[in-house]
Amino acid sequence: MSDNASGILRRFAPMIYGPTLLFALGEGAVIPLIPIIAIELGADVATSALVAAALVVGQLCGNIPAGWAVARIGERLTMAIAGILALAGIVGMIVAPLLGVFAASVFLIGLCAAAFGLARHSFMTTRVPIAFRARSLSLLGGTFRLGMFVGPFVAAALLALFGDEHATIWFFGVCLVATVLLVLLGPDPETQLAAESAGDSRVAEDTGEAVTGAIPTSERVGVFRTMWRFRGVLARLGLAAASLSAVRSARQVVLPLWGVSIGLDASSIALVVGVSGAIDFALFYASGQVMDRFGRLWAALPAMLLMGAGFVALSFTHDGDQATMWFALFAAVLGVGNGLSSGILLTLGADVAPQDDPAPFLGSWRTLTDAGGAVAPLLVSAVTAAASLSLATGIIGAIGLAGALAFLRFVPRYSPHTRS
Repeated sequence: MSDNASGILRRFAPMIYGPTLLFALGEGAVIPLIPIIAIELGADVATSALVAAALVVGQLCGNIPAGWAVARIGERLTMAIAGILALAGIVGMIVAPLLGVFAASVFLIGLCAAAFGLARHSFMTTRVPIAFRARSLSLLGGTFRLGMFVGPFVAAALLALFGDEHATIWFFGVCLVATVLLVLLGPDPETQLAAESAGDSRVAEDTGEAVTGAIPTSERVGVFRTMWRFRGVLARLGLAAASLSAVRSARQVVLPLWGVSIGLDASSIALVVGVSGAIDFALFYASGQVMDRFGRLWAALPAMLLMGAGFVALSFTHDGDQATMWFALFAAVLGVGNGLSSGILLTLGADVAPQDDPAPFLGSWRTLTDAGGAVAPLLVSAVTAAASLSLATGIIGAIGLAGALAFLRFVPRYSPHTRS
């Protein structure tokens, strides 16, 4: 391509990043209120948490079917169908007479979220030149983070204006309608980039012909055969990626619990967590720059070392005289580490996926990483109940340090890309 990286990203930003931003904005507005609505439908606290977890479970279960759909019908149609199905989930959440119907609707939205994420991941794996793949995928991750960051503030404004939690669900519905219209009526970046990429040097040869629907391949081997064919990289680099996802997910659970356990009030905890999140968000593009210029390991290893060491160090500060100061400090360290890891899982998945038909592999890859994120909060809860929060935090730190060693071992083997 003759355009530089930033020029191409600006050209296709509305169609590449717009659907992700709209979906994440609506989802971010709804997520904080799912437990509240569940309680209004008769759930107790434990059951409301289970209903909220249905979103994560739906996304976990949706990755492999989404990989199959993208491989068969293409990214654009997959996102359109997912958007329409998510609208059905929105209707179910609004009119749900029973808690089970509400939970099923939340699960359906999780399935659709998996389809949106995988469709754009697959597109960028195949159509974005490797020279700035990491930056483009870090922007994709940053777009999702922006939506999830702004969404709760939108929810707060809607609650102040209407006084009804269902207003946020209506807002999500409006975002979904706009997403589907953008996907169906906007220019298709897959087709346009395919026509311009005949001269790209990528792993898979590109004929330069316009593509509509799924990316053409010489052979489609299916999701489960793809999993078996790439079992080595999934069992090695994939497990390292799952450890990163676990540490990220644990951060969202440990920090609020730690603040409560050392006696801070809600506003102080929110301030510390908010500052950590702001640092995280501010660094998302820097991660892509580092990966494209110096290689994937230069972002993955520092990120894991910072988060692993941060959790381990935090675990020793609970009963100290300066516990609040240490909490704020290590929350910031974890924010830096998480920010430096932005886009790493997307980029590594794109690097090791088969370039002619990436969707089935990416379905397996995302299932593995999402599983790591889903297991971590359960691990924190179990260890805290059996022993202490400090021990649970230390174990998460040990997982992070072990993951750093795995990245050090396997990233150069499977993803040795640096900018040429």
